[in-house]
Amino acid sequence: MSESLAVCDVDDDLVKMLKKFRFRKETNNAAIVMKIDKEKQLVVLEEEHEDISPDDLRDEVPERQPRFIVYSYKYKHDDGRVSYPLCFIFSSPAGCKPEQQMMYAGSLNKLVQTVELTKVFEIRNTEDLTEEWLREKLGFFG
Repeated sequence: MSESLAVCDVDDDLVKMLKKFRFRKETNNAAIVMKIDKEKQLVVLEEEHEDISPDDLRDEVPERQPRFIVYSYKYKHDDGRVSYPLCFIFSSPAGCKPEQQMMYAGSLNKLVQTVELTKVFEIRNTEDLTEEWLREKLGFFG
């Protein structure tokens, strides 16, 4: 999609935070949850979580409102290796207001480009955000 479809810019402080988060040295699971400030037309930080499992993260994400999540996950591979993939999760629950859906969907590409992530997943139901789901999605990356 072209850059012109982006509806909202990304808050400068959030961009700095995301770049710092990308190079974090901690080995626990962590998440940055972002929302759109409708008045400012800006993607902003909603909350930050340290040492949070996918199941606990699911409880933090609104069931009826879209959110963007950058999640650092301690991934134990079947062969014993451990990696720390950075995942971008777009939570776009069914039943959101169409206007809200469009704002988030229109801003998605710009935000993904800003954070420079390749593991981009979408959920339509917050109940789907589980460790099993995440491991299955990451399995495609080897």
